[in-house]
Amino acid sequence: MKIFNTLTGKKEDFRPRGEAVTMYVCGITAYDESHIGHAMTYIIFDAIKRYIRFKGYKVKHVQNFTDIDDKIIERANQIGAAPLELANKYVDQYFADMDALNVERADIYPRATAEIPKVIEIIQGLLAKGYAYESEGSVYFRVRNFPNYGKLSHRNLSDMISQASTYEKKKEYPLDFALWKMSKPGEPFWDSPWGRGRPGWHIECSAMALKYLGESIDIHGGGQDLIFPHHENEIAQSESFTGLIPFARYWLHNGLMQLDKQKMSKSTGNLVSVKEALNHFSADAIRLFILSSHYRSPLTYSEQALEASERGTERLRWAMTHRTNVNQGAAMLNAQPFEQKFIEAMDDDFNTAQAIAILFELAKEINRGAEQGTNITEAQHTLLKLAGTLGLTLKEKTRATPDAEAFIRLLISIREDLRQSQQWQLADKIRSGLADLGVTIEDTSQGTRWK
Repeated sequence: MKIFNTLTGKKEDFRPRGEAVTMYVCGITAYDESHIGHAMTYIIFDAIKRYIRFKGYKVKHVQNFTDIDDKIIERANQIGAAPLELANKYVDQYFADMDALNVERADIYPRATAEIPKVIEIIQGLLAKGYAYESEGSVYFRVRNFPNYGKLSHRNLSDMISQASTYEKKKEYPLDFALWKMSKPGEPFWDSPWGRGRPGWHIECSAMALKYLGESIDIHGGGQDLIFPHHENEIAQSESFTGLIPFARYWLHNGLMQLDKQKMSKSTGNLVSVKEALNHFSADAIRLFILSSHYRSPLTYSEQALEASERGTERLRWAMTHRTNVNQGAAMLNAQPFEQKFIEAMDDDFNTAQAIAILFELAKEINRGAEQGTNITEAQHTLLKLAGTLGLTLKEKTRATPDAEAFIRLLISIREDLRQSQQWQLADKIRSGLADLGVTIEDTSQGTRWK
């Protein structure tokens, strides 16, 4: 299995360090509802985790919540709420949204406010080694003391300085970043050797990864917008603290969701919430939409694309509705070549787009096999297994009530009688009327089926 490593800029053989693959994925800053851009990241890494397990590995997955931050404090002040209460509200909403999208939960969800002792320990270690300095109640990281700063984002210091928007006079160097921030009046705070304050954004992830996964992890993931400065700073502070032990072996970054040619973002309001998307489309359709593009590519949200994905999920589900032919002597549809091609696609840097194309090929063969009387039992099992590896359930979005099902069957029976008597116009009228109501029927050698 090969995966693209942002750090080296190339595909590399995947060789985890231990029996369990350690994976850290940056979580949300909990100050508003999760949007479909968040869903893109967590669906992608959910599929990656599922496939790594499919390959026989165990996975230890940690994902943080930033529950104290300038944005959280600002939003809480705007609505007159306590910052931590606001964060807890949106953490709960995140879980509800991701559960609805069939995103498996991480093993551990640490929160910044619960990891203050580890944060302080790391900062003290960085101060002792000369990698950090105190200034006016805050503590900053000395970027120039870390060798190869910029190695993840492939930038040099002079370019980064020219792009810096602000320069705080209390910093020694423009690119130095806060490890500990002195609290302002009325803000939440924690006691520290440097006075009352709170963690900087970057240090919390280092503290959580080091505490729960050790000094060096296998996979660190997140959106491409986190490469710089967040992940770059994580590397600098983590490796400085541990004695230059590589913080993460593989850095994976997904492309960003766009809406109207702009990055989807809570801060700009340019977003579609997960809840809103789920009001119109099934979880399978949303997952199919996201995974039908390579994870490192950008993706543009559109209702037309999601409608197409909804139709695509229906095609996959339809292949699972056939009655399997288990008559003795019936030929069996061999799904092994499809599974092998699926594995080859996923082994090539988690190419879910190609893997999904193979699912559709298998579904097509199942439909053909059902028409020809082939035994499709094992093929259906394979389709469900491979789809499940991508987190697709292939379950119906909604089900008709028993009364509605009985009425649909009655109309189909009447249509059959009309076709037998060659009253094609009336038969077609029933078919088109059912289609207008969202009911699709298909005439097969085994009779008429509907969905």
